[in-house]
Amino acid sequence: MAIIRDVKIYTRTGDSGETGLFDGTRVPKSDPRVSAYGDVDELNAWLGLARVELADEQLTGILETVQRDLFALGARLADPSRKISGRVTKAAVNAEDVTRLEGWIDHLEAELTPLRRFILAGGSSGAAVLHVARTICRRAERGIVSLGPDALESDLLVYVNRLSDLLFVMARTANRRAGVAESEW
Repeated sequence: MAIIRDVKIYTRTGDSGETGLFDGTRVPKSDPRVSAYGDVDELNAWLGLARVELADEQLTGILETVQRDLFALGARLADPSRKISGRVTKAAVNAEDVTRLEGWIDHLEAELTPLRRFILAGGSSGAAVLHVARTICRRAERGIVSLGPDALESDLLVYVNRLSDLLFVMARTANRRAGVAESEW
């Protein structure tokens, strides 16, 4: 019989300003890799807020799937030795996931009027939160790029790049479905 022990929230292992990566390496919490997966974590939290703000089942369903993908992406970023990739299948982000994002973009864009000018972030509360998430996604992308081309699988960077496009289209869709006009610049 297995004994299940409670997991403590605090470990005290980070009290000196270091954290552990999946391969056991200890790095400063200011390490670019930690910063990159921290940005992904922040993005994930904002998407959780967007799910609360949106009353649209289709959009919240998409966001939940994306949140799960972001956990996998964060796990990959925290695994510089790529030890988790071969044994934890739910920690995978690949070309099929990128294709799924592109499918959602195409589907949602089909109901939108074409852009003729830049638009200001805002509108409904759900759309505004999606715009904030989009900017955080771009910051996460910059952090991932700063790790260098050999630091992770290329699909991860492509996924994050496409995700920011999806979040923009979702914000526009949320405004349209809420009957809120976009403000052009």
